[in-house]
Amino acid sequence: MSKSFKITGGARIGRANATYPFADLYVDENILKINASLIGNLIFQPQDIISIKAYSSLPLIGQGIKIVHKVSNYNENIIFWTIKDPNIVIDEIQNTGFLEKRNSVEIKNDPKIITWQKQGGFPLKPFLPITFIVIWNLLFLYDFLSLFNEGSKSKPFGFGIAAALGLLFLITLLFLMSEGFRSFILKEGRGLSDIKKAALFIMFLSLVMFTAFLTFALS
Repeated sequence: MSKSFKITGGARIGRANATYPFADLYVDENILKINASLIGNLIFQPQDIISIKAYSSLPLIGQGIKIVHKVSNYNENIIFWTIKDPNIVIDEIQNTGFLEKRNSVEIKNDPKIITWQKQGGFPLKPFLPITFIVIWNLLFLYDFLSLFNEGSKSKPFGFGIAAALGLLFLITLLFLMSEGFRSFILKEGRGLSDIKKAALFIMFLSLVMFTAFLTFALS
């Protein structure tokens, strides 16, 4: 019976950082997966790993494990943050048998994992963030132009920012509720679980801010 290990924490991929509890680490004898929501969903086979070592920037709040790997489409700087002793986490990974397979000549590359890795770590199709940023800036521009044209009669934050936040709420709601919409915006192989935590947080935050800014615009 194979053994697996799973832990919740945070993650840093490149310069992007996900705090606790927005990242999960899962390891069994065949794969190591870091799910850090929107900043990256990474999956490794044993032969992809060069080493896993303890990492510390600040005691307790800045400690974790650093994944040294050879997947060309992934960022070189990958750290999983944990409140546990990093050496204990490494021991748990070792106990799964994952690291023992790194140099095995019998292991074959999994085509599905290779396809996943070629897509990079970011889970969304490129068109969505690009389109959203353009619309978001246009809506903010609407408020800026209103302020410029109407002077002191206009409020600094109005219907533009409220509409932008409403759009963000709608996108996350559709992601959580509609399988078809998820298939439309996610890369192949990704699913609800890959960014569910981030989607719930963004939906809640955007709803609160939408309500606040809309109330301010109408007052």
